[in-house]
Amino acid sequence: MDSSLQELADKAVSHAQNSGAQYCDARAEQQERKSVLIENKQIDHVRTNNDRGIGIRIVKNGIWRFASITNPQSFEQIKDTIDNSIKSVTNDMKVRTKNVDLFPNVPKKTKINFPVLKKPELDELISVGFECNEIISNVPKVIKSIINPWYTVNSKYFVSSEGSEIMQNYTDTVTDMVATAHQTGLAQSVNITEGGRGGMEQITSDKKIFESAKNIATKASQLLDAKQAKDEEATVVMNPDFVSLLTHEILGHPSEADRVLGKEMAWAGGAWWKGKIGMKIGSEHLNVFDDPTIKNSLGWYHFDDEGVKTKKTQLVQDGILTNHMQNRETGQIFGSEPTGNMRATNYRFMPLIRMACTCIDNGDRNVDEIISDVKHGYLISNMKVPSIDMKRYNWSISCQYAQRIENGEITDLLRDVIVMGTAPRFFESIDARGNDFTVRPITNCGKGDPMQSMIMGNGGPTIRGKATVRSVN
Repeated sequence: MDSSLQELADKAVSHAQNSGAQYCDARAEQQERKSVLIENKQIDHVRTNNDRGIGIRIVKNGIWRFASITNPQSFEQIKDTIDNSIKSVTNDMKVRTKNVDLFPNVPKKTKINFPVLKKPELDELISVGFECNEIISNVPKVIKSIINPWYTVNSKYFVSSEGSEIMQNYTDTVTDMVATAHQTGLAQSVNITEGGRGGMEQITSDKKIFESAKNIATKASQLLDAKQAKDEEATVVMNPDFVSLLTHEILGHPSEADRVLGKEMAWAGGAWWKGKIGMKIGSEHLNVFDDPTIKNSLGWYHFDDEGVKTKKTQLVQDGILTNHMQNRETGQIFGSEPTGNMRATNYRFMPLIRMACTCIDNGDRNVDEIISDVKHGYLISNMKVPSIDMKRYNWSISCQYAQRIENGEITDLLRDVIVMGTAPRFFESIDARGNDFTVRPITNCGKGDPMQSMIMGNGGPTIRGKATVRSVN
């Protein structure tokens, strides 16, 4: 990070303290992003973006204030911004309901460089992108291949009036891929995202990305001859990729304490299990955690945007709701330690409680055994589009493809399938977890007003339960 940006963050905190703030923290952030879009063996565009700035949180007279400055050039800019924020507190004092109260946090001074085994370079990204594009385009009936490799190099410095000085330097390397096949008026698309926190090794290790390219193209082509599902409630076996999105939508989001408290109800919803900590919300096979310490995940970090040290948080244990994801403010309300989940998209935004890497825990069953037990049901594969109600109670998620299971054998390939249910009924029906735990990259989770898009991990093993299966058409 540019040392001048770090120095401005330090000065911002000192000035806020000298101006009467009870608390202040600043996030100085610097990012370089490079990406390429390749479509049907042609480069559509190559982009390079650089961004730097400072986000400042202040508590004055028990009221939050937040301001951000892009590419600050002088301390005078910082000073004026802080002074204006503090002056604006007077108006809000008339309508505040209670003062900000923060759970105690141990200040830390540290610098962390996340490992990068092979530094990403644009030329190599383009080369990998073209190879994947070639693999997809050569599959029969595929008419469109889109590859979007990108990487970001990030430096984030957190400083607080409590004494924290934390620098985290990390790189994310990711590739999004889409294959579309077409035949006699019918089109089918299959997509996948590969990558994680680290360098080129995140997409080229074991040549997994090339295998993924082949798989999505082959499946898109096969889906042109696939059948449609009939509407019925049935046993469903969900693969880890589909479980990742299901976990994200009906376990992760309602575990964010600000949603539980109703602070996001106006624009993003709440949580149906408000007030149910310590109560049974699923079967004994449901174990859920959030863990920012999972290496190489897009949700891997050591300190959140409040300077809280990260740790694994058990959210559901043997079907019992045990905790929510907490920040320092909600931690005081719930009487629970902050969980290290307070994050912002970048310095422009006030941090929110966000998932890091929320997962259903691994099981002990072989996947083939889980399938062989099913007399009649469906194997549901790969995430597509979710539709969830405001309290994360009623849910429906489409999958990229499904297969019938008859007498323990996988049979017909099915297209355009939606899986539906209610959270408590589905959770209670879970009766098996595989031993194939997998973490998948999520690159576009939205939350907040103004909307913040966040990257993270989600995961789990193959799971089995009961839900309604329905054809899109």
